[in-house]
Amino acid sequence: MATDPGTATPAASSGGRLQIIDLVRAVALLAMASYHFSWDLEYFGYLEPGSTGHGLFKLYARSIASSFLFLVGVSLVLAHWPRFRFDGFLKRIAMVAGAAALISLATWIATPDQFIFFGILHEIALASLLGLAFVRLPPALTLAVALAVVALPQLFRAEFFDAPWLWWVGLSAHVPRSNDYVPLFPWFGAVLAGIALTRLAIATGLRERLQRIRLPGTPLVRLLRFAGRHSLAFYLVHQPVLIAIVWTVSQILPPAGADPVQAYVASCEQGCVQDNDMAMCQRFCGCVMEELLGRDLFAPLQSGAIDPLKDDRVGEIARACTMRAQTP
Repeated sequence: MATDPGTATPAASSGGRLQIIDLVRAVALLAMASYHFSWDLEYFGYLEPGSTGHGLFKLYARSIASSFLFLVGVSLVLAHWPRFRFDGFLKRIAMVAGAAALISLATWIATPDQFIFFGILHEIALASLLGLAFVRLPPALTLAVALAVVALPQLFRAEFFDAPWLWWVGLSAHVPRSNDYVPLFPWFGAVLAGIALTRLAIATGLRERLQRIRLPGTPLVRLLRFAGRHSLAFYLVHQPVLIAIVWTVSQILPPAGADPVQAYVASCEQGCVQDNDMAMCQRFCGCVMEELLGRDLFAPLQSGAIDPLKDDRVGEIARACTMRAQTP
């Protein structure tokens, strides 16, 4: 979750920044950091495996991502209405795209089996480009398209989109594994909603009223506004800092060791529930574990001696367990 390409001068056309937007963006950054801190605690073993992928944690993560993408739409309009500012846009889209590529490279090195191939930064870069086409369209039409973008993945998915080069679309029959997967559908809908509602705010004079709001000049508020103005830098820096903190604590107060079988099943269920109901995922993951243990494949799988993506035995188990799980 990060900055958008229009944050440097979001209200240039009317003579100044909207301080409240900087503050809202900063609050979203803090929420994002709190979720990532929980993820780090889980990764290092302080929380039960799969904790951050279910229930309220999952809802919290999706709410944060939606808020950032909504703000992308808001900032696109504030920065480029009524006049498109090509130089500023090109510079910032290049920064976001470059940061997205850096995240992909870093996570591919650190966690190749779940690396971030199309996360929030990738979505922001693409959505910013596509969103420009809607900045000058009637808000009602943009809202209608937003609803369609959100609804489509619930109504249509196809194995055609299972090809890795089409994962970014978000219409694959099987959700790929990634530590941060934010495809075009349905997430572009949040950007379109931000565009439409900001156009309505301009038409009703709400922007001018918000622009007259002056926040207190306290150190805390100034710090928050600074973070809101430099959210891309915050995004790139915060997770390494949090990981370093949790790693340091783990050297002093190591977490209790987790049962590898329970950890594997929890991880399996976390990936499965992105596209299926929990009951089906519990049947599937329990079946997979039973087969892996029965064939003495679990230990070599855990040690990395066999590659689950290349070993035919693992693929056979996954297919057989899918069929069993789909029949309660």
